[in-house]
Amino acid sequence: MALGAVAVTAGAGLGLGLWISGGDGNAADSFPDDAAAPSATPSPSRSYPMSRAPRTIPAVRSFAAARGPGWRPAHGERVVVGDASLADEGRLVAGELGLTYAGQQKDARAGDVRLERGGGSGGNPESYTMTVRDGRVTIAGPSDTGVFYGTRTLKQEVHGAGAAPEGVVQDAPAKPRRGFMLDMARKFYSADWIEDRIRELGDLKYNELGLHFSDDQGFRIQSDTHPEVVSQEHLTKAQVKQIVSLAAGRHITVVPEIDSPGHLGAVIAAHPDLQLRNAQGAPTEGAVDISKPQSAAIVDDLLKEYAGLFPGGFWHLGGDEYQALTVRDPEASYPQLAAAARRAYGSGGTVADLTTGWLNGRADTVRAHGRTPRAWNDGFFRGTSVQPAKDIEVAYWTGKELGARPPSDYLAEGRKVINYNDEYLYYVLGEPQTFVYPTGKRIYEQWTPRVIRGTDAVPARYDGRILGGSFAVWSDRAGAQTQDQVAAGIRMPLRATVQKLWDPGQPQLSWPEFKALAQKLG
Repeated sequence: MALGAVAVTAGAGLGLGLWISGGDGNAADSFPDDAAAPSATPSPSRSYPMSRAPRTIPAVRSFAAARGPGWRPAHGERVVVGDASLADEGRLVAGELGLTYAGQQKDARAGDVRLERGGGSGGNPESYTMTVRDGRVTIAGPSDTGVFYGTRTLKQEVHGAGAAPEGVVQDAPAKPRRGFMLDMARKFYSADWIEDRIRELGDLKYNELGLHFSDDQGFRIQSDTHPEVVSQEHLTKAQVKQIVSLAAGRHITVVPEIDSPGHLGAVIAAHPDLQLRNAQGAPTEGAVDISKPQSAAIVDDLLKEYAGLFPGGFWHLGGDEYQALTVRDPEASYPQLAAAARRAYGSGGTVADLTTGWLNGRADTVRAHGRTPRAWNDGFFRGTSVQPAKDIEVAYWTGKELGARPPSDYLAEGRKVINYNDEYLYYVLGEPQTFVYPTGKRIYEQWTPRVIRGTDAVPARYDGRILGGSFAVWSDRAGAQTQDQVAAGIRMPLRATVQKLWDPGQPQLSWPEFKALAQKLG
């Protein structure tokens, strides 16, 4: 997306906390040495230098510079809204900047911050225009989300420079999905920690939080339909509702994941009769026997139960690493699955067909609740007579599985893909196997949303089918880091990732400059 303007900024920085007020109660008593302190209102007798583009994370896409005093928050100034639907955004930014929220107002006063519907860029609902002129700030967008992002830019400007520069910001993300995924099944994370990440993500203009809350090691959310599967350390539904509400206030959709038919060890622990066993009777780790109707029934019970807890439009079904398909001859190793496949799909039915049918069945369950399903790429198989439903989004994370398909295969057949590239975007606790902790520097300098597998980009013609990306924390060795260490370790990778999702082009700031700016702004 190209947004033309007089001056363009790509360097960025973000303060996640509030600006610091001085002794007189006003924000930002002093300006940095390279910024001129604006007066409360323009003075015709004063000549102002051309304004400088703001620095934010992610960097604003375009900035039209102007001569003028800019805007800085002062005691008694107001945040007003032109539409009642913007009340939450108005109250939030007023509290953050120490201003008075005055609600819906038609009059205009010096020093006002006004939030309005309208404006934006190219019909993108997440776009916004921020105009600083005549001692006032106007943030307009086609949706509440766009306006919210404008308030994040204003907050960052005030935190970083004490003021918003005179001129016009026009901004919009390149990619509609900008996510962070947390494996809270293998390692329990407190509600407070998750809420802190939501505030961080909101200020960085992320719009998805994935919660992988069921796996072999734990099931971490209260259940009323199957309380027997829930781990001792878990979140209550009341806590989850608070998390979902806080996320919604930051325009973040919480995307739940109950991975199946593999990674169900916590469910199997309470229902050992559902565990998959091979022809010799040996149990298969984490896998349920999908030839048994009870396996689908318990998973569907849980999907239906949590549909009311997570009201967002998306659901991650998992679908990866079903161990029955990692052996040389699945039909010989698991004759009960082979028999079920033939009953369902005829004499040529295979275990891969049966597993694809399982995925489609779970997609039907969440689709009935208005959700768009998502699954890991290794839940999509080559050469099956049964095809995954077309609306199941591909969460592409690896190309290391048996029969791996390159990202271009999915894109060429018209599927929508979300980039979870494990080469750059996987923070795996304890660094097992070949994983190493990702660095913000490597993401910032090398990765783009088109780099889906390994280090090579897919052809540009597929860019429109790449919905975005997600940085993921996996808790394979839960004790390797504390919650605080995880938060510190992902700090710069999160900032680098969202910069490249908002604008995949070459950033203007070098990595040392970007890192120093982020460090300065907190």
